[in-house]
Amino acid sequence: MQRVSVVGNSGSGKTTIAAELARLIGAPHLELDALFHQPGWAPLPGPEFRARVTEFTAAPRWVVDGNYRAVRDLVWSRADSVVWLDLPRWQVMRQVAGRTARRAAHRAELWNGNVEPWSNLLHLDPERSIIAWAWTRHHVYRDRYLRAMVDPGHAHLRFIRLTKPGEVRAFLDAAGHSA
Repeated sequence: MQRVSVVGNSGSGKTTIAAELARLIGAPHLELDALFHQPGWAPLPGPEFRARVTEFTAAPRWVVDGNYRAVRDLVWSRADSVVWLDLPRWQVMRQVAGRTARRAAHRAELWNGNVEPWSNLLHLDPERSIIAWAWTRHHVYRDRYLRAMVDPGHAHLRFIRLTKPGEVRAFLDAAGHSA
């Protein structure tokens, strides 16, 4: 594994796992959320987003985490592996709700001066709440990545589907031993 895309539902642990994997294999890590969400939650314009991802993935080694369709073609065309965190919905919901509450309560900066809005705890609209987003997107990501695994256009990719916390830990342990 030299060039890895880490994908999965919001709250599945993508960034945590990607950062640890990057450390273990000695590769730089890019969190797509941190690049996309500019100050005031303004989105990075599409052409600039693609250009910066293109530049990052031109390197011989890297780990990128995120599910952005706008750049998936760039990332996956250069990746050798996709690590898919496909944890059970109850686990993802527990993780995303806890993380969201902690971040909102502590006013922790996420990216570029942005902090977790309280609306993430209060709204049922997936466009206004990461918790609602995770609930409604769970099956969408599962369907998307199940199809991607068998798509001949992705035959160059090694898909690693992790469905339990123990599998995640074993994967990271193995990555640390093979690095």
